[in-house]
Amino acid sequence: MNSKTRSGWVAGLLLGAWLLVVGWQAEEHERVVQAAKSDLRIQSREIASTISAVTRALRFRGTVVQDRLDPVLTNLVKSSDLISITLLNTNGDPVLSAGNTNYFTRELPAGSELWASNYVIFVQPFEGASVSSEGGTNNATIVLPGPPPDFTNRPPFAPAGFAPASNGAAMAGESSNRPAPGERPRGRGRPPWLRWMSETEYNTLIANHELHGLIFTMSTDKYQAICLHDLWLRCVISFFAGISALGAGLVWRNLGHTADLQIRLVRASELNSHLKELSLAAAGLAHETRNPLNIIRGQAQMMSRLPDAPPELREKSRIIVDETDKVTAQLTEFINYSRPREVRRTRVALMEVAGEVVRTLGLDIQEKSLQVEVGGEALSVEADEQLLRQVLFNLVLNAIQAVNVNGKIQIVARRDGPSEAVLEVRDDGSGVPPENRREIFKPYFTTHQKGTGLGLAVVQQIVLAHGWEIACLSNEPRGAVFRMTHLKLAA
Repeated sequence: MNSKTRSGWVAGLLLGAWLLVVGWQAEEHERVVQAAKSDLRIQSREIASTISAVTRALRFRGTVVQDRLDPVLTNLVKSSDLISITLLNTNGDPVLSAGNTNYFTRELPAGSELWASNYVIFVQPFEGASVSSEGGTNNATIVLPGPPPDFTNRPPFAPAGFAPASNGAAMAGESSNRPAPGERPRGRGRPPWLRWMSETEYNTLIANHELHGLIFTMSTDKYQAICLHDLWLRCVISFFAGISALGAGLVWRNLGHTADLQIRLVRASELNSHLKELSLAAAGLAHETRNPLNIIRGQAQMMSRLPDAPPELREKSRIIVDETDKVTAQLTEFINYSRPREVRRTRVALMEVAGEVVRTLGLDIQEKSLQVEVGGEALSVEADEQLLRQVLFNLVLNAIQAVNVNGKIQIVARRDGPSEAVLEVRDDGSGVPPENRREIFKPYFTTHQKGTGLGLAVVQQIVLAHGWEIACLSNEPRGAVFRMTHLKLAA
């Protein structure tokens, strides 16, 4: 299984785990919603039980006076989440209500509920709301209107839909609900203010005011607040679960990249070790090759110095010596390049080393009548003196080869911050094209016919071993600048 396939499997597993968390949170949110709804249902049943208990306490001979029940319902609405309470008769018509009755509906059967955006309606049966088989009302609760303010001298009273006989009809001896003078009042056991009714009218009134059910309209503000708070909580959990899954995926990818990099590093280390062995072998071979070349060169010189040597032999001997010197120089540069760089840092004065290098190359400088200036600040740096001298020697020799007769070369040292120095070798030669300024430090890259292509490669190798940096820049108006930076000043 390759890395891409493993990454795909891991991404799928993390996505599946996140979806499981999201599903779990959705299920938990639904559980909280149902629990909040259940709380409202329990509250509605408790209110129904409270009203039933109150009506039983206020009931006398199966009836409850409306004036005594009204304050109880009003206080219940004010002290709870109720919006309205409606008491129903057997036909589903409202008998008594309190609160905002605009939510009243006849379409819901007993035991049902209706959930809206900001309220819920519960239809509950009324405990004890039953009529006996004989038509009696002993087991039912009846809500009757209260007595008029003046009970002794009152007009005839009748509920809505009923009209007592007129005074004229009563005086004329027609059918009347009032008892005749001296006659025992009818409807004994009724409320006194309803004894004037006939039995038919009274039974109709009882049937229309018999309690059979309750309708509660309750506010869902608290329910919605609980659901919204829980929804936010579940969303936050799902969000952080997604972040965790994404982070785990990134960690897995980084671990995979790290493992690949470690494998590459191991392989590179093995290759580097192999290259070091090859480099040492090549350096040894080059070193051993110089000995035969020196013998060839010596024999050619001896042949050219023989007294009886013809001019043709002396010319061929000179060619052999010149070519041998070229090969020997290339082998020497290769040995220097392949040699491991072990930096032994000491306190080194830059200007003194630069002066010694200029004096070493004095013959080459005089041959071209060059002007060489060593200037700048007298600074001391931490460096390997022998390696630093080799760097300056190669850079100055490269500048000598680049400039024309009567040219100018400058070696300048200056501070770069409180603890670092910069060393520059400038010339006014033909310069280096921009496309070659990075390639010029690579082995065997040269723009000179007599160059080996290893001098600047050795310079960069020594510079990197010290932890410095070197760059080839343009020297205005003409020429090149080789700038070394991050030279650490000696304390």
